[in-house]
Amino acid sequence: MIKKIKNPTRRLAAGKKIKQSAGDSTNEAVEKVKLARATTRPIFTDYLKIFDGFIEMHGDRAFGDDKAIIGGIGYFSETPVTIIGIDKGKDIKDKLAKNFGMPHPEGYRKAMRLMKQAEKFGRPVICFVDTSGAYPGLEAEQRGQGEAIARNLAEMMALRVPVLSIIIGEGGSGGALALAVANFVAMAENAIYSVISPEGCASILWKDATRVADACKNLKCTAQDLLELGVIEKIIPETNADIIEGAKATVAEFLKGFGKQNADKIVEQRYARFRQLGY
Repeated sequence: MIKKIKNPTRRLAAGKKIKQSAGDSTNEAVEKVKLARATTRPIFTDYLKIFDGFIEMHGDRAFGDDKAIIGGIGYFSETPVTIIGIDKGKDIKDKLAKNFGMPHPEGYRKAMRLMKQAEKFGRPVICFVDTSGAYPGLEAEQRGQGEAIARNLAEMMALRVPVLSIIIGEGGSGGALALAVANFVAMAENAIYSVISPEGCASILWKDATRVADACKNLKCTAQDLLELGVIEKIIPETNADIIEGAKATVAEFLKGFGKQNADKIVEQRYARFRQLGY
């Protein structure tokens, strides 16, 4: 079984130490949010270099193809895997095409179609999460955004193949959780993972969008907070070295730890993982 990282290092993406003093956790949380949203961060398509022979698959077989979620099959070393990720896009044209990484319901349905296909053929599922949240527009709601996310949560909990989810940037609300009901969840060191954005939290709790710093602190959305709370299992360090290599090592560890387990054990472990949260 993969072990949790203890005392994770605190470095910025550029490799510099975060200055922290007593009572400075608020400033650190705000800085992490900025780093998680930085346009210089690698996006999902950058992580595809980890895999060989990736073949993209399209469509949910019901409405259409959502470009914010990219999925397909490939190999990790010689192991066939299903790879699914939320992609924010590179340049402005790409970002517009991918709706800035905010999936529509057909994206989540495509992801589930690929997961069920993986279950049929016994392939582990590797998910990469980077989204501010599911798209909240009228057309998405009309096509069943809430139902699509809820179905993913239910179906992933019972999936009979191992699932790894890596938060590589933003992990926003149910839009992120719909790809993160996993046996093992890892986060990049400067990623965030939260039920709501800090801006949304400040607006709801205090009716004051300027209190983002307070929201960042109270949400406990940083990788370091979430490792301590037991919400995630591992932090992938970000240094001047290629963070993608850290993700590659995490995939290798995961497949070594979970790849040979039988289906019943995989489902039981995932269920137990989520049952213990908050206790």
